[in-house]
Formats: sequence, C-alpha cells, structure tokens
Amino acid sequence: MSAKRNISNRHRPRGLDILHEDRDIFVVNKAPGVLTTGTRRDEAFTAENVLNQYVRKGCACSRKQVYLVHRLDRETSGVLLFAKTAEAQQRLKDNWRANEKLYLALVRGHLSQRQGVFSSYLAENEDLYVFSANDPALGKFSQTEYAVIKETPALSAVKIRLLTGRKNQIRVHFTEAGHPVVGDPKYGRDVVCRERLCLHAKSIAFDHPFSGRRLFFDTPVPDAFSRLARGLTEADWSFTRIHLC
Repeated sequence: MSAKRNISNRHRPRGLDILHEDRDIFVVNKAPGVLTTGTRRDEAFTAENVLNQYVRKGCACSRKQVYLVHRLDRETSGVLLFAKTAEAQQRLKDNWRANEKLYLALVRGHLSQRQGVFSSYLAENEDLYVFSANDPALGKFSQTEYAVIKETPALSAVKIRLLTGRKNQIRVHFTEAGHPVVGDPKYGRDVVCRERLCLHAKSIAFDHPFSGRRLFFDTPVPDAFSRLARGLTEADWSFTRIHLC
C-alpha cells in the first residue's frame, strides 16, 4: 500500500524513504546512522526533524509537525511510523500491543536452536548500558522470538519478532546468548565488520488509527546483508516462518 506523492529535490527527506503517507500517518524506511529523534537541542538531523521540514515545505512559520510513535536505534535501519496529529499518535500508542514488528539481523556464529525465545528482565545502568538483571524488580520483562533464515560459516541471518519493545533489546539478548549482532561495537565489541550494524526493522503491521484497517509495510533486504550473508534474498526471508510462542 502506498500514497507517495511527487517530492521536489529541495524538500525531499534525506536519510528517509517515504513508504506511505495519508492525512493521519507517515510510514518511512530509515537509513542507518539517522537518529529517530534528538536527545540534545543541537541534533538537528533526525528522522523527526527531516519530516517536520518536509511537511512545512520550507515555511519556517508553519506550525505543521509530525508526532513520534516509536523509535529505532541510530544505527538500526528500517520501517518507522510517525503520526500527523497528537490524536493519531495517541491512538497508535494505545493500540501498540496489537502491532507486529519483524526484524532482520545478522549475528555471529550458529545458534544451537534454529527457533527460540529469549526472555529476561532488562535494566539500564548509569552509562546507558542495557543488561539482563538477575532480580526481576530491577528490570522490565522482555521477550525476543527468533528463527534462523540462513547460515554461513561465520554468521547466521535471523528473523526476529519483538514480543516486547525495550531499548536495545535485540542487541542485548543476542549478545548475552553468545551471538552478538554483526557490526555492534557497544554490545558485541565488534571490530571485524565496520560496515554497519546489521539490524534492520524489515516490516510492520498495525491498525490504522482512524479507519481501523490493518496495514502492512515491508522493506527490502539491505544490500550489505545480502553481501555478508552470501546472497541472502527476499525468498529466504519469506520462506522462513516464525511461530508465536
């Protein structure tokens, strides 16, 4: 499904590909290296700011803006959802548990089980490092479901369904299982692959905030993933089923 419109080069969003736009929402494909939203006032180049500039079309006095619905890490690419009104934003957040987000990741080594679920209580320390806490009272319950798509001698391509959506959840769970995401310098201490963090939010399914219609948006397998995973294709992704726990 798409509602793309002609965009002049002057106002074309940088670092984003607009997959869908209607009067209530934006669905975009974010490039790696782009922040979802700013954490400091001097961070002007974010997905949120780029879309704000797009809807204002260069008019500095315009009050038009987009509303953040969820986030992706800076180095994680993929599908991202914004609302055009505060009401649409709230409706999407209120119904967020009904959404389905699927991720594609390349991880180091071979998992002992081709399908499984990681469960732990995730906490964050003063250095903003997320980890699994032994005491449930110190963290938030987190679950990550996965299925192996393809293996090479050095890595595995996995399809991932987030059953909860915590900060750095996928990266932490796979690192703690002994299979860090390729290109992750924070949790994987990865100095071998400097190309990018190999984590991509590939698809999302959700109910439209006003019509209630179920919408689905998918993005292509990134070129770097196909190269590193020796020809990983859309067929590999589609063929592998991931089962609800």
